[in-house]
Amino acid sequence: MHGTGNDFVIVDQRKVSLEGIDLSKLARLVCDRHYGVGCDGLIIVLPSDKADLRMRIFNPDGSEPEMCGNGIRCFAKYVYDGSEENKDVVSVETLAGIMVPAIILKGGNAVGAEVDMGEPGADAKTNLKLDVGGKQFVYASVSMGNPHCVIFVEDLNSLDVADVGPQIENHPKFPNRTNVEFVSIISKNEIRIKVWERGAGETLACGTGACASVVAGVLAGKTDRRVVVHLPGGDLDVEWEKEDNHVALRGSAERVFEGNYFFY
Repeated sequence: MHGTGNDFVIVDQRKVSLEGIDLSKLARLVCDRHYGVGCDGLIIVLPSDKADLRMRIFNPDGSEPEMCGNGIRCFAKYVYDGSEENKDVVSVETLAGIMVPAIILKGGNAVGAEVDMGEPGADAKTNLKLDVGGKQFVYASVSMGNPHCVIFVEDLNSLDVADVGPQIENHPKFPNRTNVEFVSIISKNEIRIKVWERGAGETLACGTGACASVVAGVLAGKTDRRVVVHLPGGDLDVEWEKEDNHVALRGSAERVFEGNYFFY
């Protein structure tokens, strides 16, 4: 499945046993685009004693992030499509807490989801300085359950994301590594982003990254609270709601294909 080009392999542990399997190793094999299936992350569907279901996600390097905005929309569509009850709201246990995605329907079909991503971390800061490769970047630090370094730039096309992205991800200022968003402001209600994801590299979209970028934009006085976020894989609708301080993420989710993978 994919959400705005951010693609995932989903395995339902309610239907197939993964007992005894090293999920980190499985993710490295499955996510490999040359020798595996190829994707930005492996998502596992599990039962939960705290919510309707539990989601675990693993990056291509085998690491396990706290949350994934695009991934949980795909998760929600997968669950909706496979449910006899057609439950359009589901609570999902994640490492970042309980998330509650709501299915977006069009013509009776699930085409995406809206997710209450919760409140951004209270320690969000702007106008921080970072020296990388002899160049200084001004960035915002924002947590959406996972860490983000948001950098506003004039020209996205002048950036070599594959070069500077990993240097920032692994910078000593970020002991747990970080996701990196390079953001160009189009207007108060429209931004463009390129993403370097922690543990995954350059991806076509990042849901938590889009949310973090809007939060950073509001804090820096560069955007309003509801923004269309343009990413290489498509558009996301993000709103940082003033009333409850929660961030809402809206976007597509699509099923691409199904298959069998034999783990040796």
